[in-house]
Amino acid sequence: MLGGVVAACGVLASSTALANDSIAELGTGGIILSQTGAVSMLSENLSISPEKVVVDYVFKNETDKDVDAVVAFPMPDIEGTIYDRPHIPDDQSDNFLGFEVSVDGKDVKPELEQKAIAMGLDVTQLLSDNHVPVNPFVEPVFKALEGLSEDTAQDWIDRGVIFIDEYDDGAGWKKVRTPLWTLKSTYWWKSSFPANKEIEVSHRYKPSVGGTSGLNFFLDGKIDYTSNDYKSTYCIDDAFEKAVLKAAKESKEGYPLLMEQRLDYVLTTGGNWALGTIHDFKLTIDKGDAKNLLSFCGENVKKTGPTTFEMTAKDYYPEKDLKILILRPADWEDGESGVEPAPAGQGGKG
Repeated sequence: MLGGVVAACGVLASSTALANDSIAELGTGGIILSQTGAVSMLSENLSISPEKVVVDYVFKNETDKDVDAVVAFPMPDIEGTIYDRPHIPDDQSDNFLGFEVSVDGKDVKPELEQKAIAMGLDVTQLLSDNHVPVNPFVEPVFKALEGLSEDTAQDWIDRGVIFIDEYDDGAGWKKVRTPLWTLKSTYWWKSSFPANKEIEVSHRYKPSVGGTSGLNFFLDGKIDYTSNDYKSTYCIDDAFEKAVLKAAKESKEGYPLLMEQRLDYVLTTGGNWALGTIHDFKLTIDKGDAKNLLSFCGENVKKTGPTTFEMTAKDYYPEKDLKILILRPADWEDGESGVEPAPAGQGGKG
């Protein structure tokens, strides 16, 4: 079980926010197999930073017969929403995380299956019949929706497929037909697992990184968890809290000049294998900057470099998914606030 605490306390530089503008993160994980009863995961080497996730696996067919299996990588759902959209590394691409995979060192070109779901119903064919892209955030989708007849648009509103977004952009009120469906995407490929043999599978992608300009757990000059469960979610300890309070004390504004980065990784699928555990598990988190603060739940975590921390375990059964909180010096001046949609070069653990 994930437990314990790792807190990153570094030298804090000035710069945080006046407003808590936020961008949500999307939880993403590893691959899954259709034949988990025959195949065990001998090892998983997981490396996470705000810029890249790299996962190297060694699988073994534990039986005396060759096994052919479908291997899948579920992408996080992309929800059309009346609220602010989450951070998506490349929201104009079907491969919006830049997913890549290799088997025994050879690149694999996976298939991509996409479905659009509205009110629990599959509307993929409905969108296709009307020449509307399934990705709710690509630019052509809005032009395609504007081309719908009034009767069709009203039908889609009634069915929860779209809604009318009304706003004033400075040139008068606008009414825009806007996606409300959810895009479900899965990359998949077929792989053979020879009897009693090991194979190596590696994949990589750019994670969705949530952000907040300011801290969601700092209010009126003190740390306050009444509106969220940050302390238990990220295993925040006394050293981490002291670093936040120190940053607040050192700033002229009276609050810590820090901003949040949040990453979620779905670990629990790693327990669905023949042996029920991951024989050798290794997690490395790179915060990218020694000034950043980092907290997450883990056991026997060791610092392996100025910005990297490592956790290893034998016969590991992941009972909880991994949630990472990084606080980094804010990067705006003169009271201007905001959240970068794609933070680069920063964040990590330490």
